[in-house]
Amino acid sequence: MARPTVLVTRPLPEPATRLLRQHAALTVHGRDTPIPRRRLLKGIREATGLVCMGTDQIDAALLQAAPRLRVVANVAVGYNNIDVAGATGLGIWVTNTPGVLTESTAELAWALLLAVARRIVEADRYVRSGRWKFWQFHHLLGSDVWGKTLGICGLGRIGQAVALRGRGHGMRILYTGRRRQPGPVEAELGAMFVDKATLLREADFVSLHLPLSPETTHYIGERELHQMKPTAFLVNTTRGPVVDEKALVKALRAGWIAGAGLDVFEREPVVTPGLLRLRSVVLTPHIGSATAETRTRMALMAAENCAAVLRGERPMTPVNPDLTPRP
Repeated sequence: MARPTVLVTRPLPEPATRLLRQHAALTVHGRDTPIPRRRLLKGIREATGLVCMGTDQIDAALLQAAPRLRVVANVAVGYNNIDVAGATGLGIWVTNTPGVLTESTAELAWALLLAVARRIVEADRYVRSGRWKFWQFHHLLGSDVWGKTLGICGLGRIGQAVALRGRGHGMRILYTGRRRQPGPVEAELGAMFVDKATLLREADFVSLHLPLSPETTHYIGERELHQMKPTAFLVNTTRGPVVDEKALVKALRAGWIAGAGLDVFEREPVVTPGLLRLRSVVLTPHIGSATAETRTRMALMAAENCAAVLRGERPMTPVNPDLTPRP
């Protein structure tokens, strides 16, 4: 019987690569750049497994071109890049990597919050440019974080980790989402469930942690930005399309809100030009999980999911748990 083949769309840390090699022959796109569509189509035709990144678009045409494919292991928590319904219809497992990137993503959200509130990036550029000649009482005034109100949209794993950081800064914690968390979770976090309008009206910092779906696309648009305080800041480390970037540019220019910290964008890697020209915005290139430890854990989890399916077992973290697998 021929050995299974796994297509890997980026080089992975050695522990994940070693695990996959124990179960399959590997075809690896050897550069840390997007795999060309033509190569992806060619490689997937013979693949039993696919280990892909959250930025790889795994659509119906690709899945239909892969008669042997049994698993798509996404190295990401979000899976909006994959046609899950199409994969399920073909009997293909889809998996993700929840949990292992919670703390690193929460840290990045918190870093953006602090950076935009205290104008860290502006201050850094000011010093590097040689313009700092003397201390000024009114120069680069930012906003306090301690004791303010933090509004969290989506109190899942990452949202809860951000709430804990807010509690450590003496903040009042509000949250909203599709459902209310159990009482013990609210008590531990000191979090109060409110509707979206109340959160936007009362929060000094709004941090987004919602999965991308048709319902959450442009969850923050012109109407929502109008509801926020003119002294408030928006932080997005979830998925870019959750925020209407054109509306955000308009809001920042008009002073509807004070600033924003963004790690994700609507049309990555393209950034709405107006954002690039605003000093009140801190921008990072989708690095929420970008620590050596977290990326290794993510790759290992994806590899373990893929290996489980190749062994004829159920994967650990399926996105489509009710699947009838392809024989």
